[in-house]
Amino acid sequence: MTATIAPPAKTKVRRSTAARQNLFGWLFVGPFGIIFLALLVLPIGYAFYLSLFQKSLIGGTRFVLFGNYAKAFTDPSFLDGVWFVIRFSLVLIPLQMAVSLAIALMLDIVVTRFARFSRLMIFLPYAIPTVIGALMWGFLYSDNFGPLAEVFESVGRQAPDFLSTGLIFYGLLNIVTWQWAGYYMIVIYAALQGIDPTLYEAARIDGASQWQIILRIKIPLVAPALLLILVFALIGTLQFFNEPQILQQLAAGAIPNDFTPNMYAYQQAFSLANYNYGAAISFALGAVVFVCVYIFLFATRKRGSVLS
Repeated sequence: MTATIAPPAKTKVRRSTAARQNLFGWLFVGPFGIIFLALLVLPIGYAFYLSLFQKSLIGGTRFVLFGNYAKAFTDPSFLDGVWFVIRFSLVLIPLQMAVSLAIALMLDIVVTRFARFSRLMIFLPYAIPTVIGALMWGFLYSDNFGPLAEVFESVGRQAPDFLSTGLIFYGLLNIVTWQWAGYYMIVIYAALQGIDPTLYEAARIDGASQWQIILRIKIPLVAPALLLILVFALIGTLQFFNEPQILQQLAAGAIPNDFTPNMYAYQQAFSLANYNYGAAISFALGAVVFVCVYIFLFATRKRGSVLS
């Protein structure tokens, strides 16, 4: 007959200590988890629930499953908006990355007090709220009383109307680049600061020029940061909403209600009270964003494996 061996006292102490640590961990995480569930998970779940129904004056509310999604992907307004944000992304993201990378590389070379001040000034537009920034640029673009119009009038020329139908694309392109280039610059600059300076010294000893150091050492080593920024920029641009929504009243018809998918969903939900279809458009846009990001990540991963 075997006797039961009691666990050592040290084991009990370790278990109680681990349980206490787990309890404290849950107490710290708990408030955030409650807010996360209440303000994000539950609203998203309820929006998805709404997207499965259709409300009409005659038939009332009825369950249509994915009928709203089928309607969204055949809706010209939604498809045109998706095509616009894709075209906008193809122009905006390379421009933002080029500007941010160039500024970060210049600030990485110049180590003076002026460089610190320049980093702050370049990052400052990101700290300005989007609403205020868009209104400011709307004032600058104004062809009646804006500073740009006064400058062109002083030389006897007419200022380009960046709020017109033909130039609104470039007007928004400038605003978003101004808003986000400083933030991306800080990310790239932080990655540059993490590079071992001895690599530069070894390259200079081998006779490498400053351009060769930039092209063969700095840019390849900050590639992970560039990839992360590209993903964030792609997600954000496909969900384009704030700037065109704010400038809509100033653009005199150049920005319709279905200018972007998010604006179209906003119109359906809050202007037409068609909450079910508006929710379906939002989730349909989420599916488009997921597919685009997945394709981008898959392409970059495949390219990286080939190069390695």
